[in-house]
Amino acid sequence: MKRTEIRFSDYAGKIIEALRSGILLTTKADGKVNTMVIGWGTLGINWSRPVMTVFVRDSRYTKQLLDQNGEFTVNVPMEKLSPQVMQTAGSLSGRDIDKIAALGLTLIEPAEISVPAIAEYPLTLECKVLYSQRQHEEQLPDQIRNRLYPADENGTMDAHTSYYAQIVAAYILEEE
Repeated sequence: MKRTEIRFSDYAGKIIEALRSGILLTTKADGKVNTMVIGWGTLGINWSRPVMTVFVRDSRYTKQLLDQNGEFTVNVPMEKLSPQVMQTAGSLSGRDIDKIAALGLTLIEPAEISVPAIAEYPLTLECKVLYSQRQHEEQLPDQIRNRLYPADENGTMDAHTSYYAQIVAAYILEEE
């Protein structure tokens, strides 16, 4: 595959729009690659660096891997995310299934980090975590907390951790 470098800012609108229907966040630790659908994220400049901020729930297997590795790729389709990918990567856990194999996705060697890109979702951002912080549920507005973070039977909220990650490579994968 040919890798065409891009400026992330030239594709910011496409990336943000794709978030509305879901894009993939992929990470790797202990030799295992896992991907999940994300629908929340931001792009911008923070600490004078290009940054992608993503949000991962505490309960997700991806969070466990991301906390070990500190690197991830954001994989954006040039069209829409496949319904099969959305269903599998958005609802099944990598603890129980190899989602990459189940979906027949093609992993491509990364340019700068240890986490591969996905050929079928060619707009790729390679990211290294600079900072992360778990949300404080008491600081969320009641309307958001009640709608998006209902407490379980023990009163525990499945909060998100925010990952602020420097974009260290941005490219589109193309057939040669």
